[in-house]
Amino acid sequence: MSIVLDPLTPGAPHAPVDPMTPRPYRVTRSRQDTRDTLTLELEPVDGPPLRYKAGQFTMLHVFGIGDVPMSISGDPTRPGPLEHTIRDVGSVTHALVSAGPGAIVGVRGPYGTAWDVGVGRGGDVVFVAGGIGLAPLRPALMEVLADRDAYNRVVLLYGARTPEDILFEDELRVWAKDHGVAVEVTVDNGQHAWRGKVGLVTGLVPRAGFDPRNTIALVCGPEIMMTYAAAALSDRGVPDSQIQMSMERNMKCGVGLCGHCQMREHFICVDGPILTYDRLAPLMSVQEL
Repeated sequence: MSIVLDPLTPGAPHAPVDPMTPRPYRVTRSRQDTRDTLTLELEPVDGPPLRYKAGQFTMLHVFGIGDVPMSISGDPTRPGPLEHTIRDVGSVTHALVSAGPGAIVGVRGPYGTAWDVGVGRGGDVVFVAGGIGLAPLRPALMEVLADRDAYNRVVLLYGARTPEDILFEDELRVWAKDHGVAVEVTVDNGQHAWRGKVGLVTGLVPRAGFDPRNTIALVCGPEIMMTYAAAALSDRGVPDSQIQMSMERNMKCGVGLCGHCQMREHFICVDGPILTYDRLAPLMSVQEL
């Protein structure tokens, strides 16, 4: 039985009074991706669908419980439901992954900066993802694949905790087989049946096939993983200004008011979440910042 999460009246005129007012969206489908991760497809109760760019996020609101920032994981090049890939790690995310078709949630946004894949046209594109970080990268990868001939080599380096935690397994195969994406997957802990690579995703960077002088790199995952991945890409010769990173700080308002996501002079919800490594490198070397 699906749960109803919204005290608002579905079908009422959509007229939010300010950016902090959530807009009601109905869950149309939920897809189990891993044991603790699920993708929700959402459609507006009324009004036009949300328009967004790859890399942007929304604030998903569970009425009576709270809200949480969530990167959009859908395809920005095609109209369709709003997609969010959510890991069950807290009270709000638990309510979201428990919401079956028909449940109503609140959506604010989209917020933040986007992946700039266009600067990579004519060159190589490298995606480096750790864990759930593949979900925010998925829209950018789809944007590249929608114009595949405009790019040279496309590389996806992906690290997961275990084989059971690998996201979008079917899509990984399709991207490699049908679109010529060089997909390399590694896990931290491989079971006896796993025949793939074991180790950190940063270990894949030195031997990945791409031209560092003509490459853009997009990185998303745990902050410590991104620190080392960006350093490895920089060591390979990728210019720091060509390494884009998605910072997943604790965002609450989405509009730069509350200060929860402040990283020295940056408010990640408005200056990010996508920032280049030349801007982030001096900050990521400071412990506890």
